[in-house]
Amino acid sequence: MATDQLLAAGKLPAAALERMLSRLPRADPRVLIGPRLGEDAAVLACGDRYLVASTDPVTFASDRIGWYCVHVNANDVAVLGADPRWFFAVLLLPEGQATTAMAETITADIVETCRALDVSLCGGHTEVTIGLDRPIVVGHMLGEVEPARLVRKDALQVGDRILLTRGAALEGTAILARERPDLCAARLDPALLARAQALLFEPGITIVDAARTAMAAGRVRAMHDPTEGGIATGLWELAHAGGRGLRVWNDAIPILPETEAVCAAFGLDPLRLVASGALIIAAEPDEADRIARALVARGIPVADIGQAQPAEDGIQIQVSGQWVALEPADRDEIARVFGQ
Repeated sequence: MATDQLLAAGKLPAAALERMLSRLPRADPRVLIGPRLGEDAAVLACGDRYLVASTDPVTFASDRIGWYCVHVNANDVAVLGADPRWFFAVLLLPEGQATTAMAETITADIVETCRALDVSLCGGHTEVTIGLDRPIVVGHMLGEVEPARLVRKDALQVGDRILLTRGAALEGTAILARERPDLCAARLDPALLARAQALLFEPGITIVDAARTAMAAGRVRAMHDPTEGGIATGLWELAHAGGRGLRVWNDAIPILPETEAVCAAFGLDPLRLVASGALIIAAEPDEADRIARALVARGIPVADIGQAQPAEDGIQIQVSGQWVALEPADRDEIARVFGQ
């Protein structure tokens, strides 16, 4: 039996989560993709379509949490090649702070974001909850995809190139700049701080358009939406779920000046800072070229950052000319700031 341990804020450690998931009972045979490390949505066989289901909360942010929650759940559906269609939201409001205006503002944000993505808000639950210091939204997104268009991480093949859209830690940069403006203002130029705050919306944290563009341009082998634990954890999860090794070039990973400045101010690793807004795409070389050209034509920056390898080669990253093991983050860098 594993030794009990006190857990820090954020995702469970990968080893603990994998141990828990390995004990789950066998699922209905219609569950084509179920709970496993590196997967953020389930896939169910439903007639001539596959139903794709994701669930995710918004916990670190307090600003625009309805908008956040719709997007992060839509992202998890889109990386499987599916179109987000139906959304459910559980809204937990803090006792002693909750007002009708708070509930109405968050709900209106959810409604408007669903409308922008052509998603139907189908229901959910709202309550005032004891023990909270901020409102929390838990989202549930359903989507659908034709069986032939389903994108599976276990389809990853040796030699596939790894593309990354936009860059590292867009979400983390924006959250820190918006949620800790007092700390940032003392360390950053005002103009740079304003640009960091604006990253939440431009380019934003949605990857739905990028996923659709990639799917339309070429044969996508696998996709992943890096969130908690940043780009490093997202790459590790993709390789782990795909049963492959990975070679990644650290210097090829785009990091915006705003992200560099915010991370330097707080002493954080940008590759392990929450990273919604970036999309990891795997495709064979010729297809990767077509996908990259289509993304650039769409105004979505993309970088070629690595290649899938045999599993026995391990998951590695090249830093200063040396290959070292690329490990998932034990704790997202943002938790270090919020825990201070």
